[in-house]
Amino acid sequence: MQDSKLAVNGGEKVRTESFPPYYPGAMMYDRKEADLAARVLAAHSPFRFYGPDLQGTVKEFEREFSAALQVKHSLGVTSGTAAVICALKAAGIGPGDKVVVPACTFIASAGAVVCAGAVPVFAEIDDSLSMDPDCLEDIIDENVRAIMPVPILGNPCRIDRLMEIARRKHVLVIEDAAQSCGATYHGKPVGTFGDVNAFSLQMNKILTTGEGGVVAANDEKLYERAVRYHDQGMYREKEGFLAADEKADIFIGQNYRMSEITGAVALEQIKKLPEMLRRMRAAKAVLKTELRGVKGFSFRRINDEQGDAGNAMILLLDDAARVPAFLRAVQAEGIPLGRLYNGEPVFMQPQLLYQRTADANGFPFNTVVPPVRYSADMCPRSTQILRRNVTMMIGTTWTDKDTDDVIRAVKKVAAAIL
Repeated sequence: MQDSKLAVNGGEKVRTESFPPYYPGAMMYDRKEADLAARVLAAHSPFRFYGPDLQGTVKEFEREFSAALQVKHSLGVTSGTAAVICALKAAGIGPGDKVVVPACTFIASAGAVVCAGAVPVFAEIDDSLSMDPDCLEDIIDENVRAIMPVPILGNPCRIDRLMEIARRKHVLVIEDAAQSCGATYHGKPVGTFGDVNAFSLQMNKILTTGEGGVVAANDEKLYERAVRYHDQGMYREKEGFLAADEKADIFIGQNYRMSEITGAVALEQIKKLPEMLRRMRAAKAVLKTELRGVKGFSFRRINDEQGDAGNAMILLLDDAARVPAFLRAVQAEGIPLGRLYNGEPVFMQPQLLYQRTADANGFPFNTVVPPVRYSADMCPRSTQILRRNVTMMIGTTWTDKDTDDVIRAVKKVAAAIL
């Protein structure tokens, strides 16, 4: 019989051995990633566009990603942040423009807007932790050029509502699907609804190359502009090198090119996506079945249960004041429960809250009239929801014992604290 005395108070721990690392894609690495990366190195050709024996791994990954995500065009880039920036610049967004970002997201979503020369404004979230369509319309003024939905940790947004509002307001949609590759909404993959969209391949993400990203688009012109922006203004497959036609839609870009080594790892990772999703979804289904009805918390709302990627179980405690004690107690039982974004909206990061950029004159915040100002209380509903969250990241290597230990620990601590 399990000791009911909490480990934090000296009782027996539910689990004594280490918990398996999260990192869904990285934990699925095997000889396939290593062998293909080694083949690139042996060919002395790590650059995607030329070399003595080009292997074409980036191009092949882009084809496979497009097929898996049911999108016409995919572009491999150096990071998820780079993908968002390329998407923004493909859409022509820059100084004087605003982009609506949800209050719950990683700093890179808002940071990419700033790096693109525009200003983020923040929208309330609902209990799915994603942008609340019911609170969106009043934010969209004449300076807003786009909204950026962010499906948090595998949970699709109510993207149909968001798209309807955007179309009616004549603004673009750029999905930042960094955390949710493989999730779907009503059968359609997230990151394919917007006008131009972004994914991340960073270490924490479902597919990972350590660093990397993907721009996805169905629109030919937006795709071409993303290609140009990621490669110094060039579109090599169309022109060979620099365009000579001054009347073409050409412009100065940056360098966000994906390497062939990254492409090799990504190519093997995309083939494993269905199995990653199957494993995480199976573990999450067990967790939710066994924990449903436990008093003191609810599950965050999932906007499409069948489309949830399954990479996180997020609880919303009834009483935010009990979150610290609950977390400490579950962690003491040997379970790595955490708190998404430290329980705070993204704009509470000081560089955002105080609008600190690398530019001495405050660019780009000095380009919008009237000025945009942030405050700690500007999204009160989001703040209240985030303070209640506790998050369990679900990996691809969980065993039945891992799932069982999480259930036992949460039930044990809930009975004592909640």
